[in-house]
Amino acid sequence: MKLCKTLRELQDAQHELLESRSGPVGFAPTMGALHRGHAALIEASVRQCAITIVSVYVNPKQFLPHEDFSAYPRSLEKDCEIAQAFGADLVFAPDDTVLYPFGFSTKVTPEGAAASELEGAFRPGFFTGVATVVAKLFQILQPEYAFFGEKDYQQLTVIRQMTKDLNFPIEIIPVPTLREADGLALSSRNVRLTAEERKIAPKLYEALTATKEKLLAGASATSACAEGADFLRANGFASVDYLSLRDAGSFKELPCVIPGFPARLAVAAHLGSVRLIDNIAVETENSA
Repeated sequence: MKLCKTLRELQDAQHELLESRSGPVGFAPTMGALHRGHAALIEASVRQCAITIVSVYVNPKQFLPHEDFSAYPRSLEKDCEIAQAFGADLVFAPDDTVLYPFGFSTKVTPEGAAASELEGAFRPGFFTGVATVVAKLFQILQPEYAFFGEKDYQQLTVIRQMTKDLNFPIEIIPVPTLREADGLALSSRNVRLTAEERKIAPKLYEALTATKEKLLAGASATSACAEGADFLRANGFASVDYLSLRDAGSFKELPCVIPGFPARLAVAAHLGSVRLIDNIAVETENSA
């Protein structure tokens, strides 16, 4: 496996790989601090593609001024070891000057419910930062397939729409969320939880599953989600940004579970200094 930090190194490595192998290129974008969830992206690419490229880049343009950009975990050497162990052929780990050279002045700004609500509302500018860096990586790497985790389902929805709107010849492949035995979704930010917070963190998934049961039993989204948010606040979460039922395709808000319409129940809540997000599918028999 090769580690490339510059565009020239990347171009040379890609050329060598493409000369020696025949088949599609798969791409797994990450911000590093790789864990088993990222490994699942790499494995999915390896199964489907002849060449697998992993990016490791903490994108400053998707962090707000008060957010944890400087504290975000960084471990490139370990990341490369994990990427290689799970079959990646190349790791692209540029610095800011590579992706945003002096004079850079272009943005990709997605619109619609998936980009403007929930994460888009609580983190203004976030999806512009995500869409801009992903569009650049798509253009640089030219993959046929790109693999994104369902844990960031709203982001997945935004990227799908951007890919379609900008005519990238890339198929977006969703990869299911991986969880710890107690239900906590794997996330690079989990390492920042204290021992006591780590005990509380699985309540996020517990709230999702309990809310889902109420929704499938016929409760309105307003009442079920309000009860779920109250449960989180009563069990150690400092605040809840949202707990909301959304159409799985458009990410528009739903008033209740609607037969024939696959939905996602999404949540974001603060535990100590860490903001955790998660989501689960909510489907009736008619929509499965």
